[in-house]
Amino acid sequence: MADKQHLYLVDGSSYIFRAYHRLPPLTNPAGTPVGAVYGYTTMLWKLAADLDAADGPTHLAVILDASGVSFRNELYEHYKANRPEPPEDLKPQFPLIRDATRAFSLPCIEVEGLEADDLIASYAREAQRRGWDVTIVSSDKDLMQLISEVDGPDGPARIDMLDTMKNQRIWLPEVEEKFGVGPELVGDVLALMGDSVDNVPGIFGIGPKTASKLIAEHGSLTAALDAAPAMKAGKLKERLIEGRGDAELSKILVTLKEDCDLPQPLEEMKLGPVPPAPLAAFLTEHGFTSLLRRLDAGAGSPSPSVQLNPPKPTTAGANGAGAGEANRQPLPDFAAIDHAAYETVQTMERLEAWIARARAAQMVAVDTETTSLDPMRAGLCGISLALGPNDACYIPLGHGGSDMFAERPEQIEEAAALAALKPLLEDQAVLKVFQNGKYDLNILARRGIAVAPIDDTMVISFALDAGRSEEGIGGGHGMDELSQRHLGHTPIPFKDLCGTGKKAIGFNEVPLERATAYAAEDADITWRLHCHLKPRLAIEGGSRVYERVDRPLIPVVARMEREGIKVDRARLAKLSEEFSREIARLEGEIHAAAGQEFTVGSPKQLGDILFDKLGYQGGKKGKSGQYSTDVTVLEKLAAEGAPIARLVLEWRQLAKLKSTYTDALQEAINPDTGRVHTSYSLVGAQTGRLSSTDPNLQNIPIRTAIGRQIREAFVPEAGNVLLAADYSQIELRLAAHMADVASLKEAFAHGEDIHARTAQEMFGEVTRDTRARAKTINFAILYGISRWGLAARLEVEPDEAQAMIDTYFQRFPGIQRYIHETLESVRTRGYSETLFGRKTWFPRINSKNQAERQGSERAAINAPIQGTSADIIKRAMARMLPALAEAGLHDVRMLLQVHDELVFELPEARVEAATPIIRQVMAEAALPAVELTVPLGVEIGTGLSWDAAH
Repeated sequence: MADKQHLYLVDGSSYIFRAYHRLPPLTNPAGTPVGAVYGYTTMLWKLAADLDAADGPTHLAVILDASGVSFRNELYEHYKANRPEPPEDLKPQFPLIRDATRAFSLPCIEVEGLEADDLIASYAREAQRRGWDVTIVSSDKDLMQLISEVDGPDGPARIDMLDTMKNQRIWLPEVEEKFGVGPELVGDVLALMGDSVDNVPGIFGIGPKTASKLIAEHGSLTAALDAAPAMKAGKLKERLIEGRGDAELSKILVTLKEDCDLPQPLEEMKLGPVPPAPLAAFLTEHGFTSLLRRLDAGAGSPSPSVQLNPPKPTTAGANGAGAGEANRQPLPDFAAIDHAAYETVQTMERLEAWIARARAAQMVAVDTETTSLDPMRAGLCGISLALGPNDACYIPLGHGGSDMFAERPEQIEEAAALAALKPLLEDQAVLKVFQNGKYDLNILARRGIAVAPIDDTMVISFALDAGRSEEGIGGGHGMDELSQRHLGHTPIPFKDLCGTGKKAIGFNEVPLERATAYAAEDADITWRLHCHLKPRLAIEGGSRVYERVDRPLIPVVARMEREGIKVDRARLAKLSEEFSREIARLEGEIHAAAGQEFTVGSPKQLGDILFDKLGYQGGKKGKSGQYSTDVTVLEKLAAEGAPIARLVLEWRQLAKLKSTYTDALQEAINPDTGRVHTSYSLVGAQTGRLSSTDPNLQNIPIRTAIGRQIREAFVPEAGNVLLAADYSQIELRLAAHMADVASLKEAFAHGEDIHARTAQEMFGEVTRDTRARAKTINFAILYGISRWGLAARLEVEPDEAQAMIDTYFQRFPGIQRYIHETLESVRTRGYSETLFGRKTWFPRINSKNQAERQGSERAAINAPIQGTSADIIKRAMARMLPALAEAGLHDVRMLLQVHDELVFELPEARVEAATPIIRQVMAEAALPAVELTVPLGVEIGTGLSWDAAH
């Protein structure tokens, strides 16, 4: 035992709700719900085992909330008013969770009228006053106010936090990274930004970033509020002045009570061995047989799940939980991750044994380790396989470093290993499971292996949980997040093996023992995730979109990435030169206006010139001591007649275009292929749209002259042309179908100009101005725009904008009905749904925070339409190459997908034959799953550049 006392305070309430949402609704032999109890028990056991293996505590207690009412409700009756009642199947588990804590012979502390946070604060401060170290086991942001270090009788006495979900210690740097201030000012930031979960009002319209900035600049809440009257006119000033009372009340609500009477002395929290008898009795009573076996075996950490008596699936209730929440499925009773169980495969004999076992199993999880994140340039370091929990291996193929004199460990020659693996990876009778498999498909395809069939846990997760998030983990679909969320396990960080910065090494230089632990763990986790996630598809209604839309697309997108697109380097270089000359000219004019030379790209130097030398008003310094010169500041100065501000804005725009496109695209040209290979994310956009990165080819300006110049640099190979096929106004067509708007459907059926038709309906005449307004309104309504948003776009008063919205709904009542029904459905179920069954979750749709709620509402209105549009073009992409191949057009290559457009490269002689096939595939992509009541228009053009094809 350590000489210094170290108290661990476990925020038991957060454990309870994490356990409830992680595990299925299980019942014990008596029929009582125990899913949360079981999860809580395993989490507490794992914590104890982890702490025992580390520099553990000398004292430990679990702190719980006694009830939902505290002294704060007397101060503010709406405090926590928006928190829903606990689920019915959780309520009877609360006393059992207290029993579970006592079964471990641990103090379980709660006091009526006090929140767990206040008890934790009081115990933590008392222990710190005695010179003890304290660790708070929680990720609750409110508790970060307590993090501190003071002088004690035996040296510094420190309070820190441990987030067990992230396996992360939270200390001063982590608090400052999250809030921009130290722990002593966290309460001030929380008071400004409020808290929708606890219904702490804060000041409306002030979010975390603004709150952090204000407190960092002024040093306290009071100082920030006192400074408001002297601030420049604007929304922020108004909000600070009008909301002062709410902020001061919020500061009282978020401040932790540190002087509570302590119901149990610190000395009674001293840790000792856990008596096995009470714990065994508890486990036996509730049917936790797997944990009981582990207790009998003396095992440390139990599995995070168990199969007991899962009840039959239920449907969504009024609380909006939805079928997905009601049908949480249990994980199989897997053993904890054991890196020592993994095998390093270094001989053909062992590789062949693994291949034989994989064929027999008919399912294998696969992962590749490489030298680069770019699959078109990456070297192959090795391949990992998994056939079950802890039944995984790593096959090193390229280890030994890049130095020709570096010693290479024993490993199979790459060509021989791939030749042995190829029949397995191409075997239609063996399912290959990947996490972000598109990358691995490209790595293996470049080495002559066409992997099929496949499943992808990342894409399955997206089909199930797009838009969902979990406190402390987030809502992403990467392996680390999925592992933490579903398995309760944090994978080995890549940086722990390879380091960061200048001292980073390649994965091929990592010793085999450590490389095996990392690589085989990836395959092991992928296998476990698949066992958990794949059954949910059928239960939660995700099979339709996964099997019909997403899974078929994975190899298609991988192939598009390998195809790439040719860019004219000389053309880009010429554009860069032209931009450089224009940038230089603008710099000269800026220097002349300033009366001296300075670095235009330096915000500090520019701020000094604008506000100190030239004397423009409105300059404001941030906490760094320099003036803000962001776009809003410059636009304001330009509008007030400052010519230098307009010149700087032009300079910045050209400099960004040069660095982002004309320079970056040249650097992105692959030296081996001479083409640019973008990377598409299948899970990047919540509604299901593909997103493009490295480089982003979906963000090139479309309607500007400079954007067209950049697109002119995208060209075909000699003898070929580019063909662009674009859905015409697909979202408006889908809105007409989904909202059943007869007049719009009729207009589309007859090929009318839909914006002209809307202008006639709205304004009684069609002119250039009314058509432009109608076009803006058509698209804005589908994004749930507010009167103020429409007013800003049309440059009219809000009342006039509201009148336009009212008129639009009068002319097209189906649109208003669609919006109302969509919002009601999402508020009840928690998610929207496309025509193909793709769910997008909106966890903040019922938030008491107006900004959060309205943002979710706008997104929810558009998600079914934009998501259906994304599903349709994905179905077209998956069908396209087989249709072209059937017509003998094997030399037509699909290169890009940009929103509603597909770009192909083909011999000029093939255009006439390919055009009708491409048009038909796109126009009929919804069939037979969905029969639309409007035609899908497809516009096709060809040319010797991407721009010319439009």
